[in-house]
Amino acid sequence: MTLKEISIRNLMRRKGKAAFVLAGLVIGVATVVAIVSFVNAMTSNINDKLEKYGANILIVPKTENLALSYGGLSLGGVSFEMEEIREAELARVKTIKNARNIAALGPLVLGVVKINATRVLMAGVDFKVSGILKPWWHVQGAFPGSNGILLGSEVARIMDLHPGSSLQVNGKDLAVSGVLEPTGSQDDQLVFTRLKTAQLIFKKQGKVSMAEVAALCKDCPIDDLVKQISEILPGAKVMAIQQVVKGRMEALTQFKNFSYGISGVILLIGGLVVFVTMMGSVRERTNEIGIFRAVGFRKRHIMKIVFIEAGIISGLAGIIGYLIGLGSAKIAIEFFSDGNIATVPFDYQLAAVAILVALTVGLVSSAYPAFTAARMDPNEALRAL
Repeated sequence: MTLKEISIRNLMRRKGKAAFVLAGLVIGVATVVAIVSFVNAMTSNINDKLEKYGANILIVPKTENLALSYGGLSLGGVSFEMEEIREAELARVKTIKNARNIAALGPLVLGVVKINATRVLMAGVDFKVSGILKPWWHVQGAFPGSNGILLGSEVARIMDLHPGSSLQVNGKDLAVSGVLEPTGSQDDQLVFTRLKTAQLIFKKQGKVSMAEVAALCKDCPIDDLVKQISEILPGAKVMAIQQVVKGRMEALTQFKNFSYGISGVILLIGGLVVFVTMMGSVRERTNEIGIFRAVGFRKRHIMKIVFIEAGIISGLAGIIGYLIGLGSAKIAIEFFSDGNIATVPFDYQLAAVAILVALTVGLVSSAYPAFTAARMDPNEALRAL
């Protein structure tokens, strides 16, 4: 009979103790796997949202501004030495180190125009990248050509305009090509036209008021992009629009750190369960171990029997714990994904880590019981028969 067969028969004979050790390890491993899977899924979901939110970096002219506000009431500000950004300088953004992480760059020209005696803010934009920068836009009609204009929903409602209407803007005849569906943002209050058309109307050829950047930030910190753009555009102020997403990421990080601490405690408890149970098992088997030693089993053989038992239980606990943890994460993600689909895929690497952790905890916790069993005096053990 081999040592492996002896270990398996011992486990079958003491099913209650084996099940107790298995349960302790399964709970610890399942908790760790559930937490890691949940946090990874939520982080991936937030990263995907960040890329779909449109522009997340703003480039504006650097100004010296003195804000006039008190008690939450804003009275405007005093600005001086304000310079607009030149298109030629803005093109340098595509030469930065992390240029591959820039999905779209959209320059804007802003100015006030008079439409039917009403003053309205006009924005000249590049409609080619609007699908990336403004993914929430839905147009009734079509995007404008060189002599067209796109109206925000509120502008169209107040002025009673619709696609096909003609109007005059600062002496230039423009046709309404489309109307934006309500977005719930400031876009509802604006009118939009092509960048070149707006530059001609405002006499700002080759200049832009600001620029929006949509950055793919899964693989790079957005702060690095801001720093790199600031270095090549010293006359501009570069800002990251990521407060909401960053807040959620920080909350997830804090939750992750706290959860890892809880998981460590649970694994420690699981290790203590293994230690106490294995020690009890060794004491119960004093006579059996004495017989093994009497018939020629060496100390290393006795230790190997204990370690094989612990290894079998721990490996099984790692597999079961990973599957239970994965299922728990799938259930939990349904309550925290805000209606958005967040998947928890089967992760072979995490499964391997779960099994390795279970084996490590089980074998380390069984080391002292195995050493104690090997040190038993066969004479004393046989006297107890």
